[in-house]
Amino acid sequence: MTAADAVTAVLLLAGAGFCAVGALGMLRFPDLLSRLHAATKPQTIGLLLVLAGLAPQADSVASSTPLLLVAVFQLITAPVTAQTIAGAAYRAGVVDPATLTLDETDRAT
Repeated sequence: MTAADAVTAVLLLAGAGFCAVGALGMLRFPDLLSRLHAATKPQTIGLLLVLAGLAPQADSVASSTPLLLVAVFQLITAPVTAQTIAGAAYRAGVVDPATLTLDETDRAT
C-alpha cells in the first residue's frame, strides 16, 4: 500500500462519514431549516473529502481537473440552493418566525 492509497482511504472514509452524518441529520432534525443545514454543510464537506481522496489516484493534473470543477460548483450551488429553499419556505409560511434567533425580514415588523 502506497502513501497515496493510504491518503485516499482515509479521505474516502472521512467523506463517507460526513455524508452519513448529514443523512442522519436529515432524518432526525425536526424542522425545515435544521434539515437544510444537515443537507448542505456535512454533505458538501463529505463530497469535498471524497473528491480530495480521489485526486491522489488521478494519473495527472489534467485528469484531476474535473474533480476541482465539481468541488467549485458544489461550493457555489449548495449554499445558493439552501438559501433559495429557505427563503421560499419562509415566504410560504412554513417556517415559524418564533423559532428564529434573529429575523431581519420585512415580515417581522
